[in-house]
Amino acid sequence: MSTSISDTSFASKVVVVTGAGRGLGRSHAIEFARRGARVIVNDLGGAVDGTGSGTTAQTVVDEIRKFGGEAYANTDSVTTPEGAAAIIHTAVKNCGRVDILVNNAGILRDKTFTNVTIENFREVLDVHLMGSVLVTKAAWPIMRENNWGRVVFTSSGSGIFGHFGQSNYASAKMGLIGLMNVLALEGASKGIKVNTLAPGAITRMTESLHDTSRRGRPEQVSPAVLYLCSEQAPQGVILQAADGRFSRIRLDVGEAVDLGPDVTFEDLLSIRHKLGLD
Repeated sequence: MSTSISDTSFASKVVVVTGAGRGLGRSHAIEFARRGARVIVNDLGGAVDGTGSGTTAQTVVDEIRKFGGEAYANTDSVTTPEGAAAIIHTAVKNCGRVDILVNNAGILRDKTFTNVTIENFREVLDVHLMGSVLVTKAAWPIMRENNWGRVVFTSSGSGIFGHFGQSNYASAKMGLIGLMNVLALEGASKGIKVNTLAPGAITRMTESLHDTSRRGRPEQVSPAVLYLCSEQAPQGVILQAADGRFSRIRLDVGEAVDLGPDVTFEDLLSIRHKLGLD
């Protein structure tokens, strides 16, 4: 990753990146800063499971400032309304506004559904799903008032398509897609573009998963985030990015078979192969 301000494509923008102390979030924050954005680096600095705290946010801020970028650290939690408001307040206090929000904060509490506790299930939802809800809720009025905004949610191929032992994580990641679908509709008239990233990279959160050989580096994912936050951003798109490869994920409805108003269970059973239900 080049460590200099290479252009000014985001020079007028104020960017908030949650969970930006390491991995993907760090990469996103640095890439925005290299292009002139003022960046709020949010991170608790804890372990992969969300416990503990640290100074990772300030470390990334120092890294950005070293190459001439402008950044501010925030260590509030995304899981409470007060913490979410404080994250956005950091942007407003230091930069006067917020234009772009990248919801990246996440934790892992992997267990099979048989063994996962309800507490761990809720805590994963609280960070990934409700954390994104709360921080976006805090930033939304500012973006509406400015008639411009970009919001990115971070989903996952593991969540969208399933991964053994991640029922809590997958539930949160699919919930974010539903949230995106609605906010893309609600934000359109106010110039707010809302999209979802489905990243793949070797980070602390993925290094324990199988088949990491093609996951690539966080720096290969960040171009997708910058695109989703650019003037050319689409609306309501799920963009998958891993190892320098990019693809759009769509949720499609198959061709319908009309069985009429008096349909029975036996009728449906007889045409299940036409629907691909075998």
